[in-house]
Amino acid sequence: MKEVAILGKLYLVGTPIGNLEDMTWRGVRILQEVDLIAAEDTRHTGKLLQHFKITTPQISYHEHNKQSRTVELVQKLQEGMNIAVVSDAGMPSISDPGQEIVVAAIAAGVTIIPIPGVSASLTALTASGLVTERFVFEGFLPTKHSLRKERLESLKQETRTLIFYEAPHRLSTTLKDLSIVMGQDRPVVLGRELTKIHEEFWRGTLGEAIALYQETRQPKGEYTLVVAGAITEALLSSEAEIKQELRELLQQGMTRSQASRHLAKLTSFSRREIYQLALEIEVSG
Repeated sequence: MKEVAILGKLYLVGTPIGNLEDMTWRGVRILQEVDLIAAEDTRHTGKLLQHFKITTPQISYHEHNKQSRTVELVQKLQEGMNIAVVSDAGMPSISDPGQEIVVAAIAAGVTIIPIPGVSASLTALTASGLVTERFVFEGFLPTKHSLRKERLESLKQETRTLIFYEAPHRLSTTLKDLSIVMGQDRPVVLGRELTKIHEEFWRGTLGEAIALYQETRQPKGEYTLVVAGAITEALLSSEAEIKQELRELLQQGMTRSQASRHLAKLTSFSRREIYQLALEIEVSG
C-alpha cells in the first residue's frame, strides 16, 4: 500500500507592532513548536525570539527573495515541516511579505493557520474617533507621483474611512497630496509610534496637519493615517438635513467652523447660517 505523505502546516503569526507585551501566548507557543520560522528580518525577529526564549531556527523571507524562497519553503512544507511566517511587525502579508507563500501553499494542498495579532491599521482606526463601521485599508501609497495621484483620485469620492501607512520622510508630501485631492477640510487622524513609549494621536484636518508639520514639528516615527470618507449626499435643502450632517461631522472630529465651511458647498445656506445651526447642536463625548 502506497504511503501518503504528511504535509506540514503553514502558520501566519502576528507579532507586536511595538510593545512586546502584545505578543499572544498562542503566538509564542506556535513559534516554539514549529520546525522553522520564515522572518522578514531575522535580526529583528531574533530580538523577539530572545525575549521569549524561543530557540526555533530562522530563515529569511523578505521582499527581495520571496520568489525563490517561496519555492524552497513550499518544498519543505511538502516534506512535512511546520513553518511559521512572521513580519517585522503586525500580521504577515499586510503591507509585508506573505501573500505569495500563502497562495503557493494553498495550491500545494498545505493547511494555512492564521495566529491573530495586532495590526497598526485597526489599532489606529479604533482610537481615531472616525467612523469604524466601514473602512478601506490602502497601506502605502505609490511613491511615483503619477501613480500616487491616480490612486488618490480614485479614492476622492470614497465614503468609507480610509487608512494609510506612511514613513516619516514622506509624511508632509502625502498630507499635501491628500489635501490637493480631498480638500484641506477633510478630517484626519495621525497615529504615530503606535503601542510604543512615544505613542501619539493627533486629530484635525488635512490643512491643519500640513501647517503643523511645516511650522511646529518634524515627522518622527512610523505613521498610520486615518482619513474621513467623502460626503457625497445630494444637495442639502432643509435645516433638519443640515443638522444631521453637522452632528456626524462634529462626531468625526471637525470643529463647528470646519463643518460649516464644508457643508456650505452642499446647500444654498450660507456658511454663517450653517454655523448658527451648529451652535444649537450638542455633541456627545
